[in-house]
Amino acid sequence: MTRDSDTKTPGKKPRPDDRDARLKAALKANLGRRKAQARARAAQDDVSDDKTNKKDG
Repeated sequence: MTRDSDTKTPGKKPRPDDRDARLKAALKANLGRRKAQARARAAQDDVSDDKTNKKDG
């Protein structure tokens, strides 16, 4: 059997500033991925629209 106190690691809790910085960086990276994904989808839609217009015309 293990005690609850044995399973927890001793040490300091991370400072709120560290957490804020980490979350800010993660949010910025996520936003960058989403924008890149949206740009890729828009470019793909433009290419498929061009192909359908050439076939019709």
